[in-house]
Amino acid sequence: MSGIANTIARSGGNASTERAPKTSAPALGALQGSLASIREIDPSLIDDWGPKDRLDEFTAVNAEEDDEGFEALKNSIRDGGQQVPILVRRSKSADGRFEAIYGRRRLKACRELDIKVRANVQDVDDATALLAKGLENAARRNLSFYEKARFAEAIQAAGHESATVRQVLNLSASGHSHLTKVTQNVPSKVGDLIGAAPKSGRPRWTDLAELFLERKLTEQVAIDVLAKLSASLTSDDRLDALIKEATKRGAKTTNVSREITPMEGVTIKAGRGSLSLSVKKSGANAKFATWLESNLEDIIKRSYAEFTDIDSGDEN
Repeated sequence: MSGIANTIARSGGNASTERAPKTSAPALGALQGSLASIREIDPSLIDDWGPKDRLDEFTAVNAEEDDEGFEALKNSIRDGGQQVPILVRRSKSADGRFEAIYGRRRLKACRELDIKVRANVQDVDDATALLAKGLENAARRNLSFYEKARFAEAIQAAGHESATVRQVLNLSASGHSHLTKVTQNVPSKVGDLIGAAPKSGRPRWTDLAELFLERKLTEQVAIDVLAKLSASLTSDDRLDALIKEATKRGAKTTNVSREITPMEGVTIKAGRGSLSLSVKKSGANAKFATWLESNLEDIIKRSYAEFTDIDSGDEN
């Protein structure tokens, strides 16, 4: 991730040893705490907390060589001890237990080694914990575009506002829209089968999203194509192969309209040649329909301005 968001993708360098994160972020520095905050804790007393911040924790396809990276980390801790503490807070629901804010891989390694984990114990709220999670990982790994998109989706699915997502991932509104376009249109099962694609930026993922958006590619067709690819291909190769295969097939665009109902009484219809919105002016949505009628012109203008900003934005 640039800024806070360098959270999830595989690092391009040597992952065989633990390295202290390099960051000048004051929020992270404040959380690093004093030596008095560092404790050795039984890993069985520590539970996961918050949205997953690494693609390999919520997809079936890990970034290349990630298994080797974890084994190297475990060997490093076995041979030289755990140099970098994880961050935890006291559980809000169970006395004597803790919640891991960041450091899941180190925690997992200590569990497998059957040793206590060195942990920095801090009393922080959810917003601060989430920010610390992003900051610490930003100092360690470069986030691929798709991993950033999935992390943003996970944060929002956990109940956080868009503003929080943008703060944690250091995003502009248009940058967040880039990510949302991909996660809203590329089925997560397809993304799972592709993987992190660390060398593929926004243009390639947008190309794939457009294929789904234009109904030129379906989830099942994409899964079938990916299932036939060689297991030796990297995630970037899988992404390219899927896009090329869909383009080569010239998948037929269906004439069946796609209908979305984001809330009761509101219907969006997307056909081959048009997009329409209808809102019932009766019942529970009557007031909303009246408000929307008065504000729709401004909403469309603002949305178009944001679209043009996105369309002419950076290509990464």
